[in-house]
Amino acid sequence: MKTRFNRKWIIPIALVLGVAAFFLPPVYSRVMPRIEALQSSIKYWINPPEEAVFQPAGPVPTETAVSGTSSTQTPSPTPTLTLTPTPGPTLTPTVTSTPLPASVILKGFRYEDQKNRWNYCGPANLSMALNYVGWNGNRDVVAKAIKPGVQDPKLDFIMQGKSDVNVMPFEMVEFVNDETEFRALSRLGGDIDLAKRLLAAGFPFIAEKGYYEKDYTGKVAWLGHYQFVTGYDDARQEVIVQDTWNDGPNFRIKYDEFMAPEAWLSFDNLFIVVYKPERESELMQVLGPYADPMWAAQTALTMAEEHILTTTGIDQFFAWFAKGTSHVTLQQYADAAIAYDRAFSIYNSLGEDDVQRPYRMMWYQTGPYWAYYYAGRYMDVINLANVTLTETISKPTIEESIYWRGRAKYMIGDTPGAIADYREALRLHPNWGPRSTSAGTRTAVRAT
Repeated sequence: MKTRFNRKWIIPIALVLGVAAFFLPPVYSRVMPRIEALQSSIKYWINPPEEAVFQPAGPVPTETAVSGTSSTQTPSPTPTLTLTPTPGPTLTPTVTSTPLPASVILKGFRYEDQKNRWNYCGPANLSMALNYVGWNGNRDVVAKAIKPGVQDPKLDFIMQGKSDVNVMPFEMVEFVNDETEFRALSRLGGDIDLAKRLLAAGFPFIAEKGYYEKDYTGKVAWLGHYQFVTGYDDARQEVIVQDTWNDGPNFRIKYDEFMAPEAWLSFDNLFIVVYKPERESELMQVLGPYADPMWAAQTALTMAEEHILTTTGIDQFFAWFAKGTSHVTLQQYADAAIAYDRAFSIYNSLGEDDVQRPYRMMWYQTGPYWAYYYAGRYMDVINLANVTLTETISKPTIEESIYWRGRAKYMIGDTPGAIADYREALRLHPNWGPRSTSAGTRTAVRAT
């Protein structure tokens, strides 16, 4: 006698099998990005991230600021340019005795893009810089160390690292110094003249800069980006970069465009040089006073202040933000907090007729956290982190913001909240921690 199959079980069984299939790693890794993209689009449509604003609570009394910082507490829209770079090491560029060539195009490296990867400009650019000095790895080797992401066995390597939206300069520098036979350093305050000196001496560099491009939401938006600079051309007034995204290899950018407020200045003109240890003395000679990271930070500060006096609107926002970053690197936290206050004030005043607010700014930089924390303004740290994590990004996966929120929570007595944030930061980025010994924006002010 045949046993008739009860059709009522078809749907439950199909559902169970479907759920089981969904969580198979190959299926999960393919389907989840589409689901998350849809979720992000819905969230951004309901709450446009460019409309999110952070309102600083304002400066605290002078006596609560960290010792050694400035006592000035009132921001001025037109700061006095009083800081003059002081002489650094007694080194002079080797190239000053002879004129620089009219153009330089460095070769000897393998171009790598960031395609088919998430937020991969850091690993791809660092891989090219390392390849130039003789390293045999690739972008994925770099990413596994500095961008491991959540260790979810249902996700493949690429999807695990997706949650890390940015690789900090200090992470790139430390990878080179700790995990390879080569060396790296970073400095603030770079300009075209220094770029030409470095390139003429055979030292390409990575620049961290911003740019406007249509993002996946279809809007033109400001994004942070690394570019490997490998040449220049005085006749055409252009630098030559290896762009890992849309512009590709040997892309040319006008000097003034490269130096624009929304571009290099938005990251305080930060650059990273990867080099062979045996060429360190030569590099220091080319850098000249830039060999001293504090001299470089003073120079960056002066550059930012000059832009403040000559710009308006969003360009002035970038200039004030860069001024804050310079002050942080110099450990002048009260001054830095004031500069960031001014930057956020300008940001909040930008209207619909202005270019879209650069809401991703805090994805890439942590200077305001340093400033507000060491100025004793813990609620500003917490509030800024909350805005960044809940209103500017579809999922709260920025470990730097979570970490700093945890530190501030601890200082106001919320120990359980602090522990939860520390644990979440480590879940998002295992074995991570702000290891830089300098204050700054953890932009690897550590020279060695």
